[in-house]
Amino acid sequence: MDRNTRIIRTSYIGILTNVLLAGFKATIGLLSNSIAIVLDAVNNISDALSSVITIIGAKLSTKEPDKAHPYGYGRIEYISSLLIGVLVLYAGVTSFVESIKKVMNPEVPEYRIISIVIVTAAVIAKVILGTYYKKVGKEVNSDALIDSGQDALMDSILSASTVVAAIIFITTKVSLEAYLGVVISIFIIKAGIEMLKNTLSKILGERVDNELAVKIKQAITEEEDVFGAYDLTLTDYGPNRMIGSVHVEVPDYYNAKDIDVLTRRIQRDILKKFGVGITAVGVYSHTTKDDYIMEAEHIVRKIVFQHPKIIQLHGFYLDKENKTMNFDIVVDFEIDWEPTKEAIKKEIKEKYPEYEVHIVKDIDVSD
Repeated sequence: MDRNTRIIRTSYIGILTNVLLAGFKATIGLLSNSIAIVLDAVNNISDALSSVITIIGAKLSTKEPDKAHPYGYGRIEYISSLLIGVLVLYAGVTSFVESIKKVMNPEVPEYRIISIVIVTAAVIAKVILGTYYKKVGKEVNSDALIDSGQDALMDSILSASTVVAAIIFITTKVSLEAYLGVVISIFIIKAGIEMLKNTLSKILGERVDNELAVKIKQAITEEEDVFGAYDLTLTDYGPNRMIGSVHVEVPDYYNAKDIDVLTRRIQRDILKKFGVGITAVGVYSHTTKDDYIMEAEHIVRKIVFQHPKIIQLHGFYLDKENKTMNFDIVVDFEIDWEPTKEAIKKEIKEKYPEYEVHIVKDIDVSD
């Protein structure tokens, strides 16, 4: 079963479950005059709507690339997650407002044992559904399903609170459901804000996953004659849809044919192993025989790494004929770059006054 089929099937299960739960809870809430249970039923309807959004997002995301969107429509799934976050936030705010109204104007509920039994069964159903959502969501890398699962688990807490309120009322005649509604509403609002924050972060563009970056670079450096892999950049076009570029360091005796064969092999292997499309492979020349250049690189490295917040140096190239020295530095985001660059240049010029030093600042986008 493919990824989208699993997402859609799981969402259909969620819709059916939530509609049934909403019907039971609405009936019980109206019969027992319980605002908490009625709100819980409304929340189930919003959960069913979340599943509908997930299905729509999953289907639209499979639309083939076109001229307007050459990288496909995978990011629609992130929009689905965003809408689910909005629904959760709305449900939380609505519950909070209604609970406050009941605190100000309390009504005496009329609980029955059968009502408590049914709501308890609903709690168990929501825990099972939420766990199932999250399990499938993680397996297929679907934020929409994971968020729906988190929402379902939060709902189970809301439902459990109504059971607790009912038991307290039956045993003590003290009605706490409105106050419990306020507390639970705050937790739902918090969950909605976190969902929105996480999804917006992905839409804005996040740092390359550390584990994936390390594995890709390791796989590249295992290729014959590759001395290093640097500047890995991956762009996320939706779950399991990444396109990127990388620089590799190869021997200085490589010709155009050697480079062509190597880069094609890297692109093919990374796509096969990780499902990541490497669209561009840049090349750095690695000096293999010139002792003067290798010694110069060693000295420059010592100078550079004496400065704080320097993460990496790569792409060192010294041109004896034109008296130029080039290399890239990966720096921490907090570095004060211009003064640091000038200080490094000055120290290198003291060792190699006849050379013009060119330093490229690289962004720390991947480990």
